[in-house]
Amino acid sequence: MNSASLFTRAQQLIPGGVNSPVRAFRSVGGAPFFTKSAKGAILTTADGRELIDFVCTWGPAIHGHNHPRIKAAIAAALENGTSFGTPNPYEVEMAELIVKFFPSIQKVRLCSSGTEATMSAIRLARGFKKRDKIIKFAGCYHGHSDSLLIKAGSGALTHGNPDSAGVPASFARETVVLPYNDPSALEAAFAANPGQIACVILEPYCGNVGFIQPDAGYLHSVRQLTARHGALLIFDEVMTGFRLARGGVQELEKITPDLTCLGKIIGGGLPVGAFGGRADIMDHLAPLGPVYQAGTLSGNPLAMAAGIESLKMLDELDPYARLDALGRQVRDAVSAAAKAKGLAVQAPQAGSMFSFFFTPTPVRDLATAMTSDAKLFARFFHACLDGGVYLPPSAYEACFLSTAHEGAAVDRACEVMTKAIQSL
Repeated sequence: MNSASLFTRAQQLIPGGVNSPVRAFRSVGGAPFFTKSAKGAILTTADGRELIDFVCTWGPAIHGHNHPRIKAAIAAALENGTSFGTPNPYEVEMAELIVKFFPSIQKVRLCSSGTEATMSAIRLARGFKKRDKIIKFAGCYHGHSDSLLIKAGSGALTHGNPDSAGVPASFARETVVLPYNDPSALEAAFAANPGQIACVILEPYCGNVGFIQPDAGYLHSVRQLTARHGALLIFDEVMTGFRLARGGVQELEKITPDLTCLGKIIGGGLPVGAFGGRADIMDHLAPLGPVYQAGTLSGNPLAMAAGIESLKMLDELDPYARLDALGRQVRDAVSAAAKAKGLAVQAPQAGSMFSFFFTPTPVRDLATAMTSDAKLFARFFHACLDGGVYLPPSAYEACFLSTAHEGAAVDRACEVMTKAIQSL
């Protein structure tokens, strides 16, 4: 049983042979490998290859794969059952931890995915404000719900289909799409839609069009404009929450959004999502208010146990300075190799998130991200993969690090990526 035979079987039964489009290798060429196990910073494929992993299950594995403390927490919870359909003690502890680390969150509702969190937050904002229109930003991906799959990033962008089929035109008309890092465009949108905008949702640091940071003062402008026009501000911190700081980007930038969406790390590798914010807004959710949201597996005890242990470790170990040092090591190695080669490569990095754009243009939004040479990235990707380093199979995704990369793994990865640049 190897990756080739598994992919052949999968394509007969699963559309494209994958259960999430971003896992496919269509934008970089070739066929995806299948993973049979993972530990620390290493994936072991069905073909017996060991790969240094810079995908980290798309963000959750901040402590590395298969961490013994998280495994033990799941095992302990498993002894009591897999799902109850009733409230359970883990839900309360998770809510307490989230509220502790995110001062903007006074109340929180748990769910089962980041998509569910953003979809529900949008519905809540519309119900609370009694307005229909929302604003999002080109290249920001907030899951695959209809209202948000307009000019989206992540897999939709990679596969050249940012406006998904199946999204009604009437839904799209209620979503205003603007360029990221352009406060004047946001001001103009409010002026063109007076009293109609329920909320503005954005990834405060973009991770689904590659990794892009805001210009100085941009997020503060967004906060001021939403407050002035009576719209809610939603930070989608599904990726960045607990990864760049315990309190996410809002802690780093000292901004208080009205609602925040979380996921990934709070599940410790198991499916999870959450959204929370001001108590007066959250109390509009059923059963207290008129905005309906529900989920059979919301607050699943296994996911809660894994996530609680993951968050406790972050609190105890405070690894953020170490993770930033690892991120800078990778960024600097690739940047130095590119400079020596005469290649124009942008390598934005913050903490344990980074990207490589093969363009001379500084990347600050979707338009500049799309100037990156995707074909050159594909060659870089395969050179890294041949050397034993796995990057996201897309020119438009962020890379992730874990504490397990410290030492030999990151040193080896820097060597491989340097050689990959030299081979271009």
